Amino acid sequence: QVQLVESGGGLVQAGDSLRLSCAASGSIFSINAMGWFRQAPGKEREFVAATSWSGSGTNYADSVKGRFTISRDNAKNTVYLQMNSLKPEDTAVYYCAAGLNYRRATPSGYVYWGQGTQVTVSS
Repeated sequence: QVQLVESGGGLVQAGDSLRLSCAASGSIFSINAMGWFRQAPGKEREFVAATSWSGSGTNYADSVKGRFTISRDNAKNTVYLQMNSLKPEDTAVYYCAAGLNYRRATPSGYVYWGQGTQVTVSS
């Protein structure tokens, strides 16, 4: 089992930046990819970004390319999502997820999930 705990959400204004963190614990050796998804009210959960634990690659949704950056600190077993130039349409609950392949961009590609953290961007 892998436990994931997100932090860093909040209320910001359009154009602001925010950094989310996801601390992983447990059987981390069993996973090779960490990702971020988001879900707005009334919408399906959608892929945001993913990275491999080894650093071999990253993957981004088109809607966040150039604005969001995913990174990891293996020593701390933590993955970050740096979000810049935030827009009101980025408002959602952001979920951290763990799986095997960072190229997977659907929720079904990830096994473990955090509880989510709310990000609200006001216009």
